[in-house]
Amino acid sequence: MRIVVQEAPFDYGAECDGFATGRTDVGAVVTFAGLVRSDADLDRMEIEHYPGMTESALTAIAEEAARRWSLQDVLVIHRVGPMRPGERIMMVATAAPHRRDAFEAADYLMDYLKSRAPFWKKEHGPQGVSWVEAKATDEDALSRW
Repeated sequence: MRIVVQEAPFDYGAECDGFATGRTDVGAVVTFAGLVRSDADLDRMEIEHYPGMTESALTAIAEEAARRWSLQDVLVIHRVGPMRPGERIMMVATAAPHRRDAFEAADYLMDYLKSRAPFWKKEHGPQGVSWVEAKATDEDALSRW
């Protein structure tokens, strides 16, 4: 299991390849990358966090996913700091003996990251700076777990 919170961009292809190469203990690897969505009112997004607390929270939810879905491995990379539209914000990778577990665990992790992980997002645009509010749809997605 690897949990990474970093400012620097990451190479999605290299991370996926490194996660999956040489695995003989699994039958499925699922990956997902989240991007900064382009919006006419968005020049850049900035993500803040509390070092230590954030990694601890992400580790706890990854451990929970591993228990619930018999995962062999989990990777979560989440960026902080300023990012522009089109840049990768985060990625999740799960490895399991069977595809259903890998897909469901990845979906669970993505819902958790979107709604409960201790990150705070600011959007910078022509109208100034604003904090991104939690959305009811994100909470609804999490409630199914």
